[in-house]
Amino acid sequence: MTEPLEITVDPGLHVPPYEQIRQQLADLITGGVLKTGHRLPPIRQLAADLQLAAGTVARAYQELETEGLVQTRRAAGTVVAPRHPPTTEHRTETVARQYVEAAQRLGLTLSEATEAVKRHWHPPR
Repeated sequence: MTEPLEITVDPGLHVPPYEQIRQQLADLITGGVLKTGHRLPPIRQLAADLQLAAGTVARAYQELETEGLVQTRRAAGTVVAPRHPPTTEHRTETVARQYVEAAQRLGLTLSEATEAVKRHWHPPR
């Protein structure tokens, strides 16, 4: 049995529910509250608890797995993954994904987002 998690979703935010779940779980994992091997609630259980579609919770779990924070195994369910120092490639992908999501939430086009990066890009000294 998994312990209940203090996860909340605010429908009034401009942040999608899956991202709210992902961020809260990521914070619990990276903050050490959830340790390696801790089993997350099954997708359907958390979805029912939060009164959301199972696909919303599944997307949050999938994003966490992409980030290397959790692992999903058939018999064990979704558990907190062992912590490994992130690779440069992983950090780059994570930052790029966060930037894209923020730009999309702001309603920017790809061209507008690219131009914003170009305006603020300064080569290393």
